[in-house]
Amino acid sequence: MIITRTPFRISFFGGGTDYPDWYNNNPGAVISTTINKYCYITCRPLPPFFDYKYRIRYHKKEETKNIQEIKHPSVRECLKYTKTTQGLEIVHHADLPARSGLGSSSTFTVGMLHALNALHGKMISKRQLTLDAIDIEQNIIKENVGSQDQTNAAFGGFNHIEFNKTKKIIVNPIILSKMKISKISSHLMLFFTGFSRTASDISKHQITAIKKNKIDMTHNYELVEEAKKILNKNYFIKDFGNLLNEQWRIKKSYTNKITNPEINSIYKTGITSGAYGGKLLGAGGGGFILFIIDPKYQNRLKNKLKKLLHVPISLESLGSQIVYYSNADI
Repeated sequence: MIITRTPFRISFFGGGTDYPDWYNNNPGAVISTTINKYCYITCRPLPPFFDYKYRIRYHKKEETKNIQEIKHPSVRECLKYTKTTQGLEIVHHADLPARSGLGSSSTFTVGMLHALNALHGKMISKRQLTLDAIDIEQNIIKENVGSQDQTNAAFGGFNHIEFNKTKKIIVNPIILSKMKISKISSHLMLFFTGFSRTASDISKHQITAIKKNKIDMTHNYELVEEAKKILNKNYFIKDFGNLLNEQWRIKKSYTNKITNPEINSIYKTGITSGAYGGKLLGAGGGGFILFIIDPKYQNRLKNKLKKLLHVPISLESLGSQIVYYSNADI
């Protein structure tokens, strides 16, 4: 049996510049971090006593005789990609719901690939795990995703990630003191607004617009450079929050599907309650909203947003991990 634990992520700046259609022609970069909320994949050989070969559990239940019958696209294509032919039971658990703006689909794919490589007795590098997950999602499944989510899930940590037309991904860990890391964690508040039903459509719209030169992500890229400068300051958290507010303003301008009156009201409540800034995570339309707010104002914001689920978080640095491995039944 093998169990992988792979973290979800929060993207602060540069989202959209990690789409290949952008960074194949322009410089791309993001500043993002993984958090202490995880996707777990359990994988074990299935005894040959059943009339099916694959038993898969996520929010649905699948029992199939061959790989091609598997409906979950990531499970199906990861099995094919790793040339896994033995019967398996695959079970997915997660601390947070899917399609909520935290890179869940890519986190799943990275965790799945990590487990299957271990099943084959292979110790795959974080970089190869990243590249394989990107290949599966972008080129095989044809998901409307960029390249930061897979990178974050595999590497973990608080990073400045660069993308360029050579398809080389450069992961630069952001070096911060323990005090600064603690300050950032203590100022983050994450609320669940509800499921996003339009995220894939929004991403598709943005990718199409980039191809037609109707969206310019240059300002997003410039905010990444500005954020790096801010993080080097001794007193940085307010400016970091203010810059996140600017990122949200830019993001909203791309399409009217990203936000709605309810989300706008939630965001306004955050700002009037003392938040320096915030943003809706992921493509938009719902999911999680993040605020950067002084701890002394956080109870006030929780009370004003008491209809929403508040999810306490802190930063994570390990990336995808094998947390249980036993080759006795492999």
